Formats: sequence, structure tokens, C-alpha cells
Amino acid sequence: MDVDGRMANKLQDIGYNTVAAKNNLQDIEQNLPPVPKKAGVYMPIKEFGTNMAYVSGCLPMENNAVAVTGKLGNDCSIEDACRAAELCTLNILAILKEHLGSLSRIKNCVKMTVLVASTADFYQQSQVANAATELLVSFMGEKIGCPSRAAFGVASLPLNAAVEIELMVEVY
Repeated sequence: MDVDGRMANKLQDIGYNTVAAKNNLQDIEQNLPPVPKKAGVYMPIKEFGTNMAYVSGCLPMENNAVAVTGKLGNDCSIEDACRAAELCTLNILAILKEHLGSLSRIKNCVKMTVLVASTADFYQQSQVANAATELLVSFMGEKIGCPSRAAFGVASLPLNAAVEIELMVEVY
């Protein structure tokens, strides 16, 4: 059975409309942003083991620039940070699509780490992380798209980005 067939079976097993899901993934793939340019010495994605892939931390890049900068609790709103989390997630999906050939090769979103540049008295990092998780779930359904997760407040991020996200996935 091919990858698309396995994905369709898995989606059917959890009660997901496979025709709609396949069309949704194709729509997503056609509308992803370009893969962001690397900003350092690292691999954007690494496969390991027999079926795992780790996507390095992605910033909220748009048109080759950081789209949302600043620190939550100071000069960046929760709404802007949620948009940043969504941009990070779209960039992650673009990297996965380029590397895997198709998002249908994603069997399971395993672990997401969300870093939020924030002041010491900002406590809503999980709300920012929810925006990223909700986007994955809207594309892939809860069983596949909802990873385990950690959200951290940090003093600063590269290029003054408000958010950085990394993701580990299981692949077919």
C-alpha cells in the first residue's frame, strides 16, 4: 500500500473524511509559503531512526524577513504572537513538504516546542502555542496533528523574533 493509501486508512480509522482530508492536504501544499532561507549553520530538517523527522526551530518568516518581532508583555501583542506561531507552523510545513515530497507522509505530529520571547511577568505562552497546534489540527485532524507540547518564555530569540517553533514528526 502506498503512503497516500496508508494515510487514507489511518484517517478513515479515526472517522475522518478521507476524500476531504486528501483535498485539504493538497490545498495546503499548494498554498504553503516558500521554504525560508537558512540563517545559520544547521540543517532545517533531519530524519533519524527509521521513521522520524525533526524540523529545526522556525521563525515567523514572511517574504524573507521576520514578520513578528518583539517581546510579549512589552511590545508584542498576544494576537501578533499567535499570528507569528501560525507563520512558524506554515514554514515548518513548507520544510516538511520540500523534504518529504508530500505532507501525506506525516503519520503523526509527535512533539512541538514553542519558544516565546516574553517578559518575566508574561504567563500566556501556552495561548501562543495553541495557535500553532490549532493550525496543525485544522489541517490534519486531532489524532495526527495534535502533538505533545512544551511552551517556554525566553528572554530573546534570533533576529528579535517573537516566536520560534520546532517540531518532531513520525513519517511513513
